[in-house]
Amino acid sequence: MDIVITYVNGLDPEWQRSYEQFTNQPVLEKRFRDWGTLRYLFRGIAENMPFIRKVHLIVSHESQIPEWVNRDEVNVVLHEDIIPAEYLPTFNCNPIEMHLHCIEGLDEEYLYFNDDMFPMKPCEPTDFFKNGKAYLGISRHIFAWDMFKTICRNSDRLARKILGLKPSFTFLRPQHICSPMLKSVCEEVYNKAYSEIVKTSMARTRTSENLNQYLFLDYMFLKGHLVNRRHSKKHFSVGIVSGTKLHDFITKPSHKLVCINDVKLSEERYVELRKTLLNAFEERFPNRSKYEQSL
Repeated sequence: MDIVITYVNGLDPEWQRSYEQFTNQPVLEKRFRDWGTLRYLFRGIAENMPFIRKVHLIVSHESQIPEWVNRDEVNVVLHEDIIPAEYLPTFNCNPIEMHLHCIEGLDEEYLYFNDDMFPMKPCEPTDFFKNGKAYLGISRHIFAWDMFKTICRNSDRLARKILGLKPSFTFLRPQHICSPMLKSVCEEVYNKAYSEIVKTSMARTRTSENLNQYLFLDYMFLKGHLVNRRHSKKHFSVGIVSGTKLHDFITKPSHKLVCINDVKLSEERYVELRKTLLNAFEERFPNRSKYEQSL
């Protein structure tokens, strides 16, 4: 089993210049802000998921690779390695997610992590896959109030369409945590949906017409490759959680996995919470992992 991590350092001057050149917009802080916690995702993997065969880190430029990353242990994948050149550069997670399965040497079973998700307690391979099937919580929704939910609904509708199923007034929404993927099924979906993916999802920035990774998960669920079983997971939004609560959970976690979601914050609160997060993660994961080189 492999892990794929997508990462953006919005403080990288090269990336910022590219973003502003190709989008004619200022950098959107809450989507691309770097909290400095990536190394603790790697430490969490090393401590709590020793069964992982390989970790793949996806970034846009060489300048995005943290200097501490041990490239003998981490397979660094640039966008140009998996996404057709005519759609680059991209600042949209959705076309990146459409091409995760294109990573050379990727295992059939892999987990997709955003860089705000962390394994906090020991996990087992059977938490994610068993007998060739993936495990993830699935819920059903009726209303798509915002762009993200609209994209989720788009993905559900296309998954049903390529399976020859009737449309539904509800749409599926997989649990928001690391996604268990089957490479061969992702390839199958990509080939069947290629024209729709190109038409809707290769924009440089997000639009409401996009598809996301849930296209693959919805298809897997509807075809019987994914079992509806929720993971042991906690979710925090930095917009409402207190620093004390974050510190207490990170240092003494009650769930195996956590997602710490970024939202728009004042600079003062960002600086305060960033310090709290880094101190708590350093307390929880103090030891350098094999994924980090000594500097």
